[in-house]
Amino acid sequence: MEQALNKDNKNFANINNLKVRYPYGQTDPYAIVELIATSKIEGDKYNIDQMPALSARVSHAASGKTGLDAEKDKGLMNYLAENFHLTPFEHQSATFKIVTPLIVARQWMRHRTQSYNEVSMRYSADPVGKFYYPEIWRLQASTNKQASLGEVENQKECSNVLEKAYENSLSAYNKLLELGACREQARLIVPVGNYTEFYATANLRNWYAFYKLRIANDAQWEIRQYAKVIGEILSEIWPNSWNALLRNSK
Repeated sequence: MEQALNKDNKNFANINNLKVRYPYGQTDPYAIVELIATSKIEGDKYNIDQMPALSARVSHAASGKTGLDAEKDKGLMNYLAENFHLTPFEHQSATFKIVTPLIVARQWMRHRTQSYNEVSMRYSADPVGKFYYPEIWRLQASTNKQASLGEVENQKECSNVLEKAYENSLSAYNKLLELGACREQARLIVPVGNYTEFYATANLRNWYAFYKLRIANDAQWEIRQYAKVIGEILSEIWPNSWNALLRNSK
């Protein structure tokens, strides 16, 4: 299986069961992570999953050793990650299409080492009305202003309040358009629970930095599910280089 997977990696990861993942489960009609493209390596001499070892060995003019001994390649990548020599992990990149609530997108884009292009509600009304509904309403943590802990007792009432607010905002948005207001102003009323979509590209090192921060227990649940999916995909397309970072990097 690993051998077959690595063979596919030589020409852009395009494995059908990796293409689309559902961070909130398939019952959510909008939330997705879609793998769009990954780095390509030319020819058959090397595998893209060996890229950290290949690029690191150039320091000793020994790149040609890469691929001769798979265990040594893995060992070198583990050593690099363990000792925080991470520039060799910057030579392979991945692009994802992300569909996520605005509350997640605004946290996500604090990661300024990624490159983004996002749908504009100035140009299109299509995203408006695609809303996120939490399955569980969480209590505000008493000791941390930015954390939640436990569950609200009256779950149904919370959902009813949110649904009504969404309905009112969508009705008001459509009314503004009917009155002739432009989209760039009508969007003022769009709630942060509305879905947006964007493309995000980063190298492996910076995907790991994103993953490490957003998979943590103190990260918001809504973005943690996306980090989990990103990690799963990267682990499957680049098992050796990604897992070297997971096991060894501080």
